[in-house]
Amino acid sequence: MKPLLVNTFDIEGGAARAAYRLHKGLQQIGLDSKMLVQVKYSDDYTVFGPENKIDKAFSKIRPHLDLLPLYRYKNRNKTPWSNSLLPNKSLIDKINSFNPDIVHLHWINGGFFPISLIPYIKQPIVWTLHDSWPFTGGCHIPYECKKYENHCGQCPHLQSKSEKDLSYKIWKRKFKSFQNANLTIVTPSRWLADCAKRSSLFKNFRIEVIPNGIDTNKFKPIDKAFARNVLGLSNDKKYILFGAVNSTSDPNKGFQFLQPSLQKLATLSNINDIELIVFGSSEPKEKPNLGFKVNYLGRIHDDLTLSIVYSAADVFVAPSIMENLPNTVMEAMACGTPCVAFDIGGMRDLIDHEVNGYLARPFYIEDLTNGINSILREKDTKRKVSVRVRNKIEKKFDIKLISIMYKAIYEDLVQ
Repeated sequence: MKPLLVNTFDIEGGAARAAYRLHKGLQQIGLDSKMLVQVKYSDDYTVFGPENKIDKAFSKIRPHLDLLPLYRYKNRNKTPWSNSLLPNKSLIDKINSFNPDIVHLHWINGGFFPISLIPYIKQPIVWTLHDSWPFTGGCHIPYECKKYENHCGQCPHLQSKSEKDLSYKIWKRKFKSFQNANLTIVTPSRWLADCAKRSSLFKNFRIEVIPNGIDTNKFKPIDKAFARNVLGLSNDKKYILFGAVNSTSDPNKGFQFLQPSLQKLATLSNINDIELIVFGSSEPKEKPNLGFKVNYLGRIHDDLTLSIVYSAADVFVAPSIMENLPNTVMEAMACGTPCVAFDIGGMRDLIDHEVNGYLARPFYIEDLTNGINSILREKDTKRKVSVRVRNKIEKKFDIKLISIMYKAIYEDLVQ
């Protein structure tokens, strides 16, 4: 079995990490998996990206060119958006050169894989959705908008009054491209599966739920005292961890909820006993008041350091507005660290409320504070909590288990 995974990046970003982990997991169970990307960061010889200087340079320009139609909408919201309209016909020849049995799409934006290419893929297509973009008119995070259930147009994210605006044109091109495609949709969370089933673009396609996986041999509990010593932290304090790419500047990551929640927690606690750890963002010039001392770690690129950071914390907080199945929560839990999040998206697929973490009522600051406080004051032994958290990941999200589930779908499609 020769699956070809197609993703814009290989190891940079949440969707890329999930796709690359699956790629390596498929190899572990004996499949001849290869990966095609627009930008290659790793030195993995089974990952294929642009080879010459011109193609490498153009791969960095493509995302900007593809977004040009968006700039007509000067009053648009800053929600993540992709057009995927830029031609790239040579990509089909590249895909065919691998002679794959399955073409497995992941996050294909950034001007990499235009929507119009889908009908030209002869092999069965498995498409893992890492956000809502595949069934919307361009937005990755629709928030409360449900226009994708019928058709897009008059897009609230574009602040558009036109029925046939850019969102409608993208939706229409997707509708046309998907009509006769041999598509099987996979979502990592039950929540995203429900959204896809209600969408006008995917409601008639086969939709399966297979979570993202994680290598539990790489992400595992590390002695807390050792982890803190490595990071220069104290063993006498409790640490709250928050992190994501652009963790403090991306509104969807919920920093605007975390800040007042921590300020509230500071009034309930001895501020000398608790500190905050933030990764994914460097220390800002103007430091926000978070009620506690903050340790900024910046961006972290390797799994070992991430495991040390997760293991050093007493609780990981993910106050996102909308999430599919976040890698950060899965990674923290694999390292034995309980998590607090709002009860949104795919969070309940990972967190069992008051068993291995806390799901707060969206978007109540007080309940988020209660969740953090309850874990910091956990009466049960820390070891028991850590074991429960770790067991959930080992039993349901280990990458080998996930790879076997994908292999079953591949075999079903090619028989």
